[in-house]
Amino acid sequence: MIDFTNIILLLAIIAAFGIGFWVNRWLNRSKTKSSENAAVLLERIKNVCKLITVEGYFSEVYDYTDYWGYDLPGFRKKALIRVKARVSAGFDMSKVKIDTDNVQKIVRISNVPEPTILAIDHDLDYYDISQSSFNRFKAEDYTRLNKKAKDSIADKANESELLQSAKLQGNKMLEVVRTMGESMGWRVEIEGRRHPLSVLN
Repeated sequence: MIDFTNIILLLAIIAAFGIGFWVNRWLNRSKTKSSENAAVLLERIKNVCKLITVEGYFSEVYDYTDYWGYDLPGFRKKALIRVKARVSAGFDMSKVKIDTDNVQKIVRISNVPEPTILAIDHDLDYYDISQSSFNRFKAEDYTRLNKKAKDSIADKANESELLQSAKLQGNKMLEVVRTMGESMGWRVEIEGRRHPLSVLN
C-alpha cells in the first residue's frame, strides 16, 4: 500500500529546497562578484624640463566612413565621433643656455626655442556607430581613429592663436626673470633682443 503521507512530505521537502534555491539566487543576483587584475609596469624615467605657458580647449566632430569597393549598405561601417581635447603649449627649456659672468654680474640667456605643442589630452565619444556583417570595427580601427582624431586636433591647434599666446606668455616670464635679476643687482641679457621688453622672436 502506497503511503501518500510520505510522498506528500517528500514532495514538500523537494519543493521547499527548490523555492529556497530560487529565492537565494534572486536575492544574490545583485551581489555578483568579479575579479580584475591590473599590472602596471614603469618602463623608464626621463628627465624633462618643459614650461607650459598656455592651454587651449578644442572640440570637434569627426565623421568616419569605411567601405569596400562600393559604398553599399552591406559593406559599410560608419562612426560619428566627438573629440574634446586640452592642448598644452609652451617651451622645451632643455634647449635654453644660461651663462653667468660673476665679475660683471651679467646673466646671458640664449637659444630660447620657439613655442610648441607639449601635450594633448583628449577624450573620444562614439556616436552612431554602424557596421555590417562583412565590414566590422576591429581593435586596430579604434586605435587608428584615436590617432587620426589626435592628429586633427594638433593641426587645428597649430592653425589657431595658441602658439602665439604661448609666445607672449613666454615673453612675460622672461620679463619676470629680468626684473628679479635687476632687483639683485644683475643685468639679464637675452640673445636676439635689443630691449628687455621686446616681444619674443
